[in-house]
Amino acid sequence: MERDPTPKPVKAQPRRYERPRGGQARSIAELMPEIGRTAFRRFGFVQSSVVTRWSEIVGPRHARVCSPEAIRFPPGEKNDGILQLVVVPAHAPIIQHVVPEIIERVNRFFGYNAVAKVKLRQGEVKPPPEREAKAAPPSLKPVPVELGDSLRDIGDPELRAVLESLARSLGSQDKE
Repeated sequence: MERDPTPKPVKAQPRRYERPRGGQARSIAELMPEIGRTAFRRFGFVQSSVVTRWSEIVGPRHARVCSPEAIRFPPGEKNDGILQLVVVPAHAPIIQHVVPEIIERVNRFFGYNAVAKVKLRQGEVKPPPEREAKAAPPSLKPVPVELGDSLRDIGDPELRAVLESLARSLGSQDKE
């Protein structure tokens, strides 16, 4: 038998996907929502921001005594869910009275009727971290009385703003 002089074509192997290297560095803040989103979905939260912004949604007073545990929706739907809250045992009767208000605020946060019912479970609630009151911006701090009248006579608004800022900083150093 004779050999066929034409070589048989070799099948090209599919090329493995390689992630592009380099590019812009991404901040941790960009990466965290993706990491947190999967963990929150696992525990029944469609939007992780419900947990992170709970004190804004229900107010600091209620956020100290209750926290969201999960939101469970009927199969295949994203509305009329059940919000599960963990409540400090002594405050459960009080929270039970404000459940309609909590439902209204959570639905306002979502923008549609996401929650229809609330289930309460008594347990330990970690209070939200207390934020320090921010100092007023320099433009809102009062100018010391003894310097205030003399600064009003200056016609140039930019110069007056700089001198007022200087007077405020001097006034705050005297108080310390």
